[in-house]
Formats: sequence, structure tokens, C-alpha cells
Amino acid sequence: MSDLDIQIPSAFDPFAEANAEEAGAGAKEYVHIRIQQRNGRKSLTTVQGLKKEFSYNKILKDLKKEFCCNGTVVQDPEMGQVIQLQGDQRKNVSNFLIQAGIVKKEHIKIHGF
Repeated sequence: MSDLDIQIPSAFDPFAEANAEEAGAGAKEYVHIRIQQRNGRKSLTTVQGLKKEFSYNKILKDLKKEFCCNGTVVQDPEMGQVIQLQGDQRKNVSNFLIQAGIVKKEHIKIHGF
């Protein structure tokens, strides 16, 4: 038996590269801007994923003043703090966040119909 050299295959993970890429993608923090339909033509715009170092209330105050709409900051158990604005403000909010230097353009994802 010593004449036979048995090679045991090493543990090869074919998905190792994909897992490494997912870890890199998870490191990028995205800001999600969504729209939620309410009654009829009414809708809500939600902003989620801003860094915790920013003051959500100050950002909300500027957004409300800029777009002449009402809004609030809601504490969600899964998503953390979420800014809610009345109406469809997706484009306005994304432009505001980019111009204010809060988020880069490539880190914003806009969702909705």
C-alpha cells in the first residue's frame, strides 16, 4: 500500500470568489429612495440607509423647506431610522443629497414604479 500515492483532493470552494465579491458589495452602503402608494393618488417617499453620523432631523428640516412638503423620521426595528416625505419626491431627494454632498451618485438606488 505504500507504493500507491493517494492524493486527497483539497477542499476547493468554487464559490469562494463570489463570496468575496459579496462581502465587498456589502461594504458599499447604499441609500435607498422608495415610493409607497397610499390612498388613490397619495404617496410617500422614504429615504433609508443614510449614515448614522448625520442628523436625520436637520436633513428632514431642509428637505421639507426645499420641496414644500411635510415629513417625519420613523424608527424602524429592521431598517433603523427612515425619513418619510409626502408625495413623490424621489428625483428631488436624490438631487438634494448629491448637491449637499451627503451621498455620492453611485451610492443611491431609486426604487418604485
